[in-house]
Amino acid sequence: MIKIKHALVFPALLGLAVSCTDVAEIEPSVSEQIKLDLGQNFVPGQLLIKMRTATTGSRISADILGAIGGTVVEEIKTGAMELANARKSGPNGDLILVDTKIGTMEAIEKLKAMPEVEYAEPNWIYQHFATSNDPYFTGGQLWGMSAGGNQFGSRAATAWAANKVGSSTVYVGIIDEGYMYEHEDLFANAGVNPGEIPDNGVDDDGNGLVDDVYGWDFDGNDNSLFDGTGDDHGTHVAGTIGGVGGNGIGVAGVVWNVKMIGAKFLGSRGGTTSNAIKSVDYFTDLKVRHGLNIVATNNSWGGGGYSQALKDAIDRANAAGILFIAAAGNSGTDNDISPSYPSNYDSPNVIAVASITSSGAISSFSQFGAVTVDLGAPGSGIWSTVPVTVGKGRKASVGSGYASYNGTSMATPHVTGAAALYASLNPTASAAQIKAAILNSTTPTASLSGKTVTGGRLNVSGF
Repeated sequence: MIKIKHALVFPALLGLAVSCTDVAEIEPSVSEQIKLDLGQNFVPGQLLIKMRTATTGSRISADILGAIGGTVVEEIKTGAMELANARKSGPNGDLILVDTKIGTMEAIEKLKAMPEVEYAEPNWIYQHFATSNDPYFTGGQLWGMSAGGNQFGSRAATAWAANKVGSSTVYVGIIDEGYMYEHEDLFANAGVNPGEIPDNGVDDDGNGLVDDVYGWDFDGNDNSLFDGTGDDHGTHVAGTIGGVGGNGIGVAGVVWNVKMIGAKFLGSRGGTTSNAIKSVDYFTDLKVRHGLNIVATNNSWGGGGYSQALKDAIDRANAAGILFIAAAGNSGTDNDISPSYPSNYDSPNVIAVASITSSGAISSFSQFGAVTVDLGAPGSGIWSTVPVTVGKGRKASVGSGYASYNGTSMATPHVTGAAALYASLNPTASAAQIKAAILNSTTPTASLSGKTVTGGRLNVSGF
């Protein structure tokens, strides 16, 4: 979740918030329109159904579909679901995406009475919310890394001075837009799927995705992880996690050495629950079946209501030892009172992150929660990597640039970088141990007292 503050190199950024009615041609019912007006955005006329048991062929009966005027859009089968089914570890799959003619909420009410159905829920839409502000130039100081000795930064500079800069054996997943892995300040830390042979048109590692070398675009359903300047948010997140340090170029991430792989599910119209589930399970499968040392995923997005199906995916990640680090949200509200998902899920691998300013105040936009938000991290005026347009007209191309954004989206990757840094120094640490180390090392901060679980801000200097 971001608010754009100012930008370097390029003149303007596009706001990506959209209305739910842009997403599908199916007209919302009256009850759905009420939900939309309240900001509870989902794909109209569509729902996710979890069956209690799998059956041969289609896993949903004609009687169930007939009762809701439904047609199957997709039977969602991920590698992580199959492993959970086979090993009986973590929530299993049996998840079906269905279009219904009677409207999402009405269909859910009908399905509640059917014993074959474990649950049915909307296909929520997630966003990072962007609003522009007057641009200004701050000199590019990375206060979030404690540049200039800023005491309210993450103290990453202190860790670097002690030669604590990460390891290329540690992987993190970026669940977001795509990210510009060929950016001048990112390409050395771009991770690849070792099970894939690039551009041979074959699914070499058997995960159902062809040539997913740098990750996968679940929004476009192809291996084109980076699609241009519209993928600025994901690229900005990547730079804060793992911008290459010590190279005399641009910015430096919390961890200088790391491998990042992307799962793009946010497109120009937001992202759906079904694609978020596939993204989370993608990294679980890469770790469990293919042995990649994925310690965390970064989740700088939110919106919609509670999804048991998404929580199941997060729990599968937990069973695989992958942290799910999530933005608290940008509405300035109390998440203890008004839950914000996915940061509010009570899965043990979730770390929910609020935003603070360079003076240690909680950012005016940041959501908080004494019970549901774990800690604060730098999120206002954060400089990082972005793709920019170079040249004009037919000669225009995409180049490497830098910009300063605001948001809990910007705070979250500081914590993801911290997880990667700790894992590099403690290679046998479990996800629970990494989470405990991050939360136990926070610095008490007045603005976060009574507003986060720890009452403190990120501090990596003691790792």
